[in-house]
Amino acid sequence: MLNTIRHGAPSDRPPLLIAHGLFGSARNWGVIAKRLSVDREVVAVDMRNHGDSPWFEAQTYPEMAVDLAQVIGDQPHDVLGHSMGGKAAMVLTLMQPQQVNRLIVADIAPVAYSHTQAHLIAAMRGVDLSKVTRRSEAAEQLGQVPDDGTRSFLLQSLDVKAGRWMLNLDVLEADMAAIIDFPDIAGPVDVPAFFLSGGASDYVRPEHRAPIKALFPQARFAKIPDAHHWLHAEKPREFEAACRAFLDA
Repeated sequence: MLNTIRHGAPSDRPPLLIAHGLFGSARNWGVIAKRLSVDREVVAVDMRNHGDSPWFEAQTYPEMAVDLAQVIGDQPHDVLGHSMGGKAAMVLTLMQPQQVNRLIVADIAPVAYSHTQAHLIAAMRGVDLSKVTRRSEAAEQLGQVPDDGTRSFLLQSLDVKAGRWMLNLDVLEADMAAIIDFPDIAGPVDVPAFFLSGGASDYVRPEHRAPIKALFPQARFAKIPDAHHWLHAEKPREFEAACRAFLDA
């Protein structure tokens, strides 16, 4: 079973499950999860091979979808997924539509992408953890990652005290092709879906609307102006408001 962080309390509203993206964790979503938990229970998960969840020998979307289904159990949830977590949420909805009340997909489409993240795995592997006593020292060794935000994001998965990454880098690298791909799973499913993307991101393009609609005919679309791929971190208030408007509709 995946590690979970729960916010709020059960209510008459469906619980909300949050699935993070590649190299992320449930803790990354703490602020938004707390804000969305004022009238419902919110369950943020560590995906397999991330955070405090178990390590497995594969990182494919059908397996990630089964993980999420086990967390949901018998009570249908609203489901929010970002990037890799968004693809896993889509596959869950296609495989087990009875478990998903409403679906929010943040800045990803059900298509194959070409941008591998293997270079970030190489950067993390290049850190000599035996010489790291604080995060700032690891940040210096991540100099080949030019973006400060990306460096800070990766360092959230570093357990300095234990001297280890809380990521199964071997499996994530081995299954990178599956992570940037999307499995061939039949649709459509009649589940309300909301595809929220960053206005400055190129992950969800106009040509992606057709494959989205083919799988999720009820799909609605919106963009957060000036936000990039990590739209929930860059524009948390706008992201929360957009999600809440869809969930409350």
